[in-house]
Amino acid sequence: MIKHYPLLRSLLIYREMPGRFVLTGLLFIVVSAGLALQQWLIGHALNEVNSGQAVTRLADGRLDAHRAWFWLWALLAVALVRGVAQYAGGVLSLILSQALLTRLRERILVQVQSLHLGYHWEHGMGEMISRTTRDADKLRDALISFWRQLVETPLILLATVGLLAWYDPWLALMPLLLTGLGLWIFVRQTERLLILDREVGAAYDRVNQDLSEGIGGVRVIKSFALEAGRIERFSQQVAFFAEQARLALAFASSRIPLPQVIVALGHVWIFIYGATLVRDGQLGIGEWVTSLLIATTLVFRIEGIGRVMQVFADARASAERIWQLLDTQPAIQSGTQALSPRPLGVRFEQVTVQAPGGGRSILRNCSFTLEPGEVVALVGSTGAGKSLLASLLPRLADARRGAVMLGSSREGWQDVRSLDLDSLRRRVQVVPQESFLFSDTLAANLRLAAPEASDEALRRGLHLAAAEDVLERLPHGLDTALGDRGVTLSGGQRQRINLARALLARPDILCLDDATSALDTLTERRVIHNIRHLLQGDGHTTTLLIVSSKLSTIKLADRVLVLDDGHIADSGTHAELVERNGFYCELLGVEHD
Repeated sequence: MIKHYPLLRSLLIYREMPGRFVLTGLLFIVVSAGLALQQWLIGHALNEVNSGQAVTRLADGRLDAHRAWFWLWALLAVALVRGVAQYAGGVLSLILSQALLTRLRERILVQVQSLHLGYHWEHGMGEMISRTTRDADKLRDALISFWRQLVETPLILLATVGLLAWYDPWLALMPLLLTGLGLWIFVRQTERLLILDREVGAAYDRVNQDLSEGIGGVRVIKSFALEAGRIERFSQQVAFFAEQARLALAFASSRIPLPQVIVALGHVWIFIYGATLVRDGQLGIGEWVTSLLIATTLVFRIEGIGRVMQVFADARASAERIWQLLDTQPAIQSGTQALSPRPLGVRFEQVTVQAPGGGRSILRNCSFTLEPGEVVALVGSTGAGKSLLASLLPRLADARRGAVMLGSSREGWQDVRSLDLDSLRRRVQVVPQESFLFSDTLAANLRLAAPEASDEALRRGLHLAAAEDVLERLPHGLDTALGDRGVTLSGGQRQRINLARALLARPDILCLDDATSALDTLTERRVIHNIRHLLQGDGHTTTLLIVSSKLSTIKLADRVLVLDDGHIADSGTHAELVERNGFYCELLGVEHD
């Protein structure tokens, strides 16, 4: 049931901090009770001043002001206690709100990291960023307002109505009814505010996405002189976002004053009805002034509800978007079975995989076997599903039907869906064509695969990837910062560093998904030679699957698999395929024997 109230679900995280939550609530109770006591003391003090009891003349002609001093010190004491409680409650509420927001953002990050790649492709980077930033900030504003408006304001309302009812029930009834009517109108308006904020949020997502693409694709934009068009497109997105925000603000500004006026009528009622009670001797002048003071406090507090209701409407839409993300079930769940410590090969049995979104089947009944230690090339036309096939090995995607298995014909096979994900992904590495490096040092990027690796081990990894020259050219060696996404390096240098990072993990299965496309033939041959001989020279067996369309790469493989129409259409050595397979020859641009 709570799932239908995303803002309430966010507030319920306070249950994880019960001690601080209760203490903060008690402090706000003290603040509200202190306000009522303060106003009550003012009323009694005024009554004594009005009746001449606050300061009296003694028989010897001196003035006795001990009652006046009593009221003064009493008011100062209550004000001091209330001030300290209000300060402590305000600070604690801010600390609690920030702690809740921190926990929520941590959950968002964990969820984003656990969701499968298809979810990220469908929703885009801009949406992920806006949910973590804008939506979380909107929620933070509501959490800060929560203590003042949803905790302190009801307490003040209770204290106000209680004090007024003590003086006269009718004095309290009308302000209570008017306040209830004003709040009901506020609540009715929040649905429209919620819809408007959803539209603002969607527009903000598009702004974020355009900004991310503009920064990430700056090389492409400059290469094709697209700056003017991208700027114009971004300006249109910002203008649309600003228009949606203006509509939301205009609605709030035009609708909120009415309920505020209705609530303020309660103050008018107290002034008129209280004056008649004073006239009839049913209420003292002090109690009347107290009633006006406390009603003024309530009116000012309720008048602020309008802005707060807008904040909560915005936060409700943002919380809904955040919990939509948090409630998404990761499509890939880890198994529990331990992966065999023996050398690993790969076996596909009738594997079928659909395109993201449930489209056509890209792989259909795909079957093949790679024994441990084999070096196999995979070729196929563009869009045949080579990269999708590679993503099945570490379970970045899952087969719809069939099984992807690791092991060997001798030791047996294990379905990847039954294996522990962390163990699987440590021992199966896929190096994609798109080389991604973090904005950190070379050593930090390399140690992502081997956190405990020494500098010597890092150099050995660079040697295996034929990247010693990259290290030699960097001004600070391993401690050189590579810039955003390795912008200071060429495409071939980034590919070799990514390959070195994968090799440092000492994988049992290594898949190069066009990961040597930017390398020259000599460097590429050296890399494959190192993987085949140097890694296996110390007793470690690595199975290598090379996805490539380069003839020089394919010739280095022991065997070649031809992917066509979603399945392995042929298999054999390069020479055998050239002799018998016209499609293979056409793919590589060689003459059919």
